[in-house]
Amino acid sequence: MPANSIITPKKHATPMKAMIASVSGYAMDGFDLLILGFMLPAISSELGLTASQSGSLVTWTLIGAVIGGVIFGPISDRFGRIRVLTFTILMFSLFTGLCAVAQGYWDLLTYRTLAGVGLGGEFGIGMALIAEAWPIEKRNRASAYVGMGWQLGVLMAAILTPLLLGTIGWRGMFLIGLVPALASFLIRRSMGEPEEFVKQSSKQQQEPLLTRLALLFKDRATRRCSIGILILCSVQNFGYYGLMIWMPSYLSKNFGFSLTKSGMWTAVTVIGMTFGIWLFGALSDRFARWKIFVIYQVGAVVMVVCYAQLKDPTAMLFAGAVMGMFVNGMIGGYGGLISDSYPVNARATAQNVLFNLGRGVGGFGPLVIGMLASQIAFTAAITLLAAIYLLDIYATLFLLPKAQSKKEDTLGAIG
Repeated sequence: MPANSIITPKKHATPMKAMIASVSGYAMDGFDLLILGFMLPAISSELGLTASQSGSLVTWTLIGAVIGGVIFGPISDRFGRIRVLTFTILMFSLFTGLCAVAQGYWDLLTYRTLAGVGLGGEFGIGMALIAEAWPIEKRNRASAYVGMGWQLGVLMAAILTPLLLGTIGWRGMFLIGLVPALASFLIRRSMGEPEEFVKQSSKQQQEPLLTRLALLFKDRATRRCSIGILILCSVQNFGYYGLMIWMPSYLSKNFGFSLTKSGMWTAVTVIGMTFGIWLFGALSDRFARWKIFVIYQVGAVVMVVCYAQLKDPTAMLFAGAVMGMFVNGMIGGYGGLISDSYPVNARATAQNVLFNLGRGVGGFGPLVIGMLASQIAFTAAITLLAAIYLLDIYATLFLLPKAQSKKEDTLGAIG
C-alpha cells in the first residue's frame, strides 16, 4: 500500500469553518490598523518622528495592502483560498512582530509596508471563501459577517490598547500581532478548499495571472461594474480612515478626552458600525441590494453633515454610533456584490484588487483630512467629507449591476 494512501484528505471547507477563517483574518486586520492609530503619539515620541512621518506609517500600510491585494487575489484564484489565506496571515504576523524591534523611521516603515502586503490578501480571499462555502440565498448576510470581523478587531483594539499600552508599550502591542500565526496554522490544518472552487476545471485554474486581472475589464458592462465598485470601495475607505484615524486626536484636543474616553467613543461608534453591517446583510438577502446601498449612502451624507455640527461630547458619543451605522455599514454589501458580479475563477481577484485599490485611495483620507483640518477646521473638513458619498450614490444608480444571485450560482451576473 502506498504510504500516502493512508492519509485522509481534508474535507471541503464547511460554512462554519470558512466563517471562522475569514472573520479571524479580517478581525486581525482591523485590530492592527486601529492600535496603530492609538500608538502613533507614543511611537513618534520615542523615535522622534515628524507628523508627516507618523501619518505615512498608516498610508504605507494601506499602499502595501493594495500591492498584496493585486498579488494574492489572482494567486488565490489559481492555487486555492485556504492555502493563500494562511500565507498572507503568516506574512502579516511576521512583519507586525518585527515592528516591535524597529529602531527608526525607515525600518519601521519597511515592516509596516510588508505587513500591509500580507494584510491586503485577507479581505478578498475571505469573501471569496464565504461566497463558495455558504448557500447562495445567504451570501449577503454571510459576507456581512466577515465585514463585522473588522469591527470585532477594532473593538478589541479600542478596549485593549488603553489597558495594555501603558504596561507593555507600543513594542509589546506589536508583538501581539504574532498571535495570529498560530491561529492560521490551526485553520490550515483542519480545512480543505471550498467544493465550488474545487469543481472548477483545471484549465481555469491554470489560466495566467494576468488573464484573471483582464477579466475585470473584459467588456463594457464589466468595466462599468468594476469602475462602480472601485468608486464604492474608495469612498468607503476614504471616509472610514479619515474619521477613525483622526477622531481620537480631535476628541482629545478639543474636548479633553483621555485615551480611555477616546477608546469609549471608538467602541460606541464601532458598535453602531457593526449593527449597520449586520442589518445591511440581512436586508440584502430579502430586498434589492442596490436599494439598500442608496438608503445607506443618503444616510451617510445626512449623518456626517449633522455630526460635524455637534459640540456636546455626550451627543457626539451617541451620534457617532448612528453615523457609523451608515458610513461603515455599507461594507456589509461589498462581498455579496463582488461575488455576484464575477465568475469563480476571478472572484478573489476581483475582491482583492478592487477593494484594496479602494483602500489605497482611502489611505489618503487621514492625510487629506489632516491637511484640511490644519488649514480650516476639523469640523469643516468632516462636513466636506460628506460630499464624497454623493459620488457613491451616482455609482450605485448608474454603474453597478442591479441583479444579484438568489437560488442558483450564475458564475457571475456579468461573467
